[in-house]
Amino acid sequence: MTENQINVMIIEDDSTAAQIYEQFTKKLEHFTVVATAGSGEQALELLTIFTPQLILLDVFLPDINGVELLWEIRKKYRGIDIILITAANDVETVGEAIRGGAFGYLVKPVIIDKFLSTLKHYQSTRIELTENKMINQDKIDHLFRTRHNRRTQSAAAVTELPKGIDKHTLRLVRDKVREVQQSLNVDEFSQLVGISYSTMRRYLEYLVSCKEMQVEIVYGSVGRPERKYRVTNFT
Repeated sequence: MTENQINVMIIEDDSTAAQIYEQFTKKLEHFTVVATAGSGEQALELLTIFTPQLILLDVFLPDINGVELLWEIRKKYRGIDIILITAANDVETVGEAIRGGAFGYLVKPVIIDKFLSTLKHYQSTRIELTENKMINQDKIDHLFRTRHNRRTQSAAAVTELPKGIDKHTLRLVRDKVREVQQSLNVDEFSQLVGISYSTMRRYLEYLVSCKEMQVEIVYGSVGRPERKYRVTNFT
């Protein structure tokens, strides 16, 4: 392995998401995905065999919360950097990630440009820290300021929800709609999630505004066009 080579482990129980992360990570020079784990137990077993430079970590794993796994990795492998990729956008989880020393935090569904820019920023930071034995105060301030700004923006994003959007209901809606591959109308989503038509429509339109969902206008043979919603694809 060259000095600038970055070995990456992906810890993600959704095999499709893991394949997407691997595909785009491989597009970047000097990044190599060396292993994928579908659970915390698998990840810890792999870490006894080799030590990657970077872990892309989901929070919702089948056997352990990803933030708890982050702390477990921190205790045994202090030299590994971690970027969380998760649907969890509550302040408590973001705060624990910050306290656990996560380098970055990406909220699903992942915007690929943001994903790639985060990895590039990690790469440039790593080069700065490995190629210099001493750095001056200005560079130190730049490194800390960049991370502080990113974390502050992440924390602010989860607290500034518009009126009528509750974070707990939003998480429920996000979890349910991501299970659906096809386009559905408001009434169908309402029955799936178990909330009223008007509430479901409000949350669907909010997710559309966040670019997490897209609207399809279906023209039937009779009556007015119908709005159908589906989760926005990664690509």
